[in-house]
Amino acid sequence: MGAGDRIPAESALPPPVTLTDEEIVARVCAGEQGLFEVLMRRHNLRVYRAARAILHDDNETEDVMQDAYVRAYEHLHDFEGRARFSTWLTRIAVNEAFARVRRGKRFDTLDSFTEEPFMSTTRASSPEQQTSDVEIRGLLEKAVAALPEDFRMVFVLRAVEGMSGAEVAECLGIAEETVKTRLFRARRRLQEMLVESIEPALPSIYEFHLSRCDRVVAAVLHRIGGRRRPSA
Repeated sequence: MGAGDRIPAESALPPPVTLTDEEIVARVCAGEQGLFEVLMRRHNLRVYRAARAILHDDNETEDVMQDAYVRAYEHLHDFEGRARFSTWLTRIAVNEAFARVRRGKRFDTLDSFTEEPFMSTTRASSPEQQTSDVEIRGLLEKAVAALPEDFRMVFVLRAVEGMSGAEVAECLGIAEETVKTRLFRARRRLQEMLVESIEPALPSIYEFHLSRCDRVVAAVLHRIGGRRRPSA
């Protein structure tokens, strides 16, 4: 290529991962259909969590995710940018999930809810710590699953997914003050349920196992073995 040759316009475009959602939406609407994959991969976790909090079933959730993405794609020209794209997309997913519930296809199985934990552990930890983390996540997920639906949706979007109060209000079509109230009540109920879950195990904490007993006794006997008998 000579010094006077022009670089093709498409090669000068920034890579998709550096584009904002709004920029990608504009390019998809302009005909770059393949870029929609970037949006899906970028927001899969949030869309999954939002739908999963309503449906409680992995297979149903994946179906709803697909429906939500298809609907979002079909109405991409309707996105006006008044809210963040992630908020707009999550609202679609929530509506699709509720529509699935209304059609009577909800499966409320607790076992499937715990297959994919909503919290992940990224730090290096011992096998014992990993086992403990799994048990704690299991308790949390069961407690979240037992929350009333209105509270659960707010808790997952606000506390787990980290959306702002305004974004949650936009997604669920409720007042921001209602978001605060439901989040407060959800946390209080979770605390109550978690306390109830761990109370049966309280008598077993700080157990003094036989091996520890033997070790302490042996150490003490060794230390006093060379000493005189206690004086009267």
